[in-house]
Formats: sequence, structure tokens, C-alpha cells
Amino acid sequence: MRRWLTGIALGTVVTLALAGCTKPAGIDGDLSDDWAPMAAPAVFTPESPTCHAQPEAIGYVRAYAPVDCDQPHRAETLHVGTLPSADTPTPPGYDSDPMRTAFAECDREVRTALGADWRSGRIGMSVVFPAPAAWTGGARWFRCDVTEDRGLDAPIPVERTASLSGALAGPSPLRHGCFDAKTSDDEVTEMVAVKCTARHRAEFVGVWKAPNSSYRAFLDNAERTHRNCRSLVAKFAKVPDDDNVQYRVGTIFYHPSETGWHSGNRAVQCFLWSGERVLTRSMKGAGSRALPIT
Repeated sequence: MRRWLTGIALGTVVTLALAGCTKPAGIDGDLSDDWAPMAAPAVFTPESPTCHAQPEAIGYVRAYAPVDCDQPHRAETLHVGTLPSADTPTPPGYDSDPMRTAFAECDREVRTALGADWRSGRIGMSVVFPAPAAWTGGARWFRCDVTEDRGLDAPIPVERTASLSGALAGPSPLRHGCFDAKTSDDEVTEMVAVKCTARHRAEFVGVWKAPNSSYRAFLDNAERTHRNCRSLVAKFAKVPDDDNVQYRVGTIFYHPSETGWHSGNRAVQCFLWSGERVLTRSMKGAGSRALPIT
């Protein structure tokens, strides 16, 4: 059909030429310059906020199938960013400047969207880059995805039917609180979340950001981490922040994995630890009478 239409048009032009007729206004007689230029191919970029049935480690376009956040899902994109420049032939690895740039932006934007530091609750965060083929094609976006995790020691995404946006802005069942800390040979083996009115020995007090260093140097300086966690305990419990804090209560801390550290995560989760007596209330604002020097 297309070739037939083209033949009619050409025949008309020839007839006009033989008859000595002039060309109608707007016709220049050159059929090769009347096509509009083709638009540059658009690079796919995901949207936010969007929810996803399952978490994704790599952003494959063919697998992109967001669902409404009131439908069952296990992951949510709270922010989509763009790397200002990345001349690497493949998506950034965990120990690279582009990864650290993306992580820092995700960390900031996710905290804003949630209403508090995501590490203060049962929430995990991951940075998702385009698939290698899309990266080669010019995609430079990254997704900031979050999940509700089963527990402190079980970072397994659970199914939700609501958005996590604003989930930590006020009192929330997702916030870390009190824990029944299981120990063996002075090592914490498990932290089981319990109500603060139940018997417990540990309580979350805040997040300390460690300074930049090698991961080994961080691990080798555990006393510095405990010391900074004790400062958070003092602020949380409203006791003097001095050398006596260590005689009032102990500390437990959870630190980033090596992969997380190299990706830019420097946040340490701090907990007070009552090894001498069982607690049946929160120590938030409890003061020196609740945590005497022993």
C-alpha cells in the first residue's frame, strides 16, 4: 500500500511538469528534505515513589513492574538520583567514588522521606544501578530502595501493603526499642525485640557516625566506638556524659558490614546494656537514679 501511494505522488509530479504547471505554494519539488529529524533515543529512568513486588539488586528494564503501594510488595523506591559523571564502562562497584556518591544521596533522601535515620528502625536501604546494557546505553540513574526488615538480626524483607514514606516521623512499631539480648561468653548472639515493660537488658539509644578510616582501623578501635555509644546513652538517659557512664551501664553496638563500609556507610547503631540487672521500663530520660554508679 505504501509503495502504491508513493507511485501516485510521483506520477502527479511528472504530470505537472509535463503540463508546464507551477508548483503549489509550500512545495519545493525536493522529496528528500521533508522528513522531520528523528528524536534522540530516550534513556529509561525509573520513577519514585514506587513500590515493587520483590527487592532488586540490579535495575533491569525488562523486570521493572511497579505496583501500587497499597498492594502486597516487599520493596519501595523513595528516591531516584542521577550520577553527575561516571566514565566507568560498567555500573559502579561497591568500593568506588560513584557508589559512595550515590549512597550519600540515598542516605540523605531516605532519611528525609522516612522522617528519621533508617537505621533507627527495622528498615534496610539499598542502592540499585541500571543493568550493564542500560549503563552502556547511557543510563546514569540510581534507585534508593527501602524494605521493612523482619528484625535487627534478620534483615529479611517482609511483605507490606502501605508506603514507608513518613514511617519513622513519629512513634512507630518499626522503631528500635528494647531488646532481650541473648549472650554467650560475653558475646551477643541475638537481640530479640520486646516491649520495654517486659523483662529486657538492652535498649536502642541512637546512631553514631564513625569517621572515615580503613575498615580494619575501625574494627581495631572498638573502645572508641563504645565511648561514643556511651555519650549517646548519656544523652538518651539524661545522665552526665562523663567517665562514670561506663560504671552505670554497658554498651552494645552494631556496625556496617565491610561491603557497606566501602560503599560509604559509617553509621553505628548503639544500645545500652544492663548486665547487672533486668530492666522493665525504658531508660529514655530516666536519669541517674535509674542508672546509678555501681
